[in-house]
This record gives sequence, structure tokens and C-alpha cells, in this order.
Amino acid sequence: MIAFPIAWFSPLITTGLLPQWHMPSWLGGKTVFEHDTLTVISGIQKLLETDILLAMVVTFFALVAPLLKCLGMALIHFNLLTDAAQPVLSTLGKLAMADVFLLALHIVIAKGIGIGQIEVAWGLYLFTAAVLTSLGISLLAKRKS
Repeated sequence: MIAFPIAWFSPLITTGLLPQWHMPSWLGGKTVFEHDTLTVISGIQKLLETDILLAMVVTFFALVAPLLKCLGMALIHFNLLTDAAQPVLSTLGKLAMADVFLLALHIVIAKGIGIGQIEVAWGLYLFTAAVLTSLGISLLAKRKS
């Protein structure tokens, strides 16, 4: 539960059209072609400016589905929710994984085209680990019952 909010604000990828270049101090010392660092939250904010429906879908996959699944699993482990909810939670976990796969697909496509630069940041690994850990816990819980 703690890893997800941290991952939402962590840098996922750094993008830029051209390599970053620092001008010499005698030309002003400014940075040209600055890269953008994307987080889950900043990505959703940018989507809200252009496509509200897609922003809502991404919000569900990236924020709501993983959080609901973790809360549901916690309720099952504390015997506050019956095991009958397990299939629903499993589906929520798969929906949360869809977001990680879509992001990975975008990275592969962008790198394959060769336009611009994309660097994977530590937040992508944290977000993926949080989703996979949640999925693993639900699989272990399913085997126990």
C-alpha cells in the first residue's frame, strides 16, 4: 500500500528529442533540449489536457485498480472480507498490470523508431515491483485457501 503512492510520483521515464546540451558560460550557460521526466501523476495530468476519457482509463488502471486490490487483499487477510471476492481482486490485479505493459510497449516502440531519447528511471521499476508483489501475494493467498 505504501509503495504505490511513492511509485505514482516517482520518475518513470525521461524523454527528450535530442541529447541535453549545456551551452558554454560565455553563451549564457543555459541548458538546451531539456528532457521531460514523466511520472504516473504527470502523465495523467497531461492526458487530462488533451483526452479526458483516456485520462480516466489510465487513472483507473494505474491508481484505482492496484489500490482497490491491495485494500481487498488486506481485508481478506484480516478476515473482514470473504474469499468469494478473490476473483474480483485477481481481475483488478490483471488490470493494474495492463498499465505496466502499456508503458513498456511505448518505450519499446519509441526506442525502435529511433526518434528522440527515452531513459527508464527507477520509478518504473518501483511501480512494476509493487504491481508484481501485489499479484504474487494474491496468488499465494489463492493457493492457501
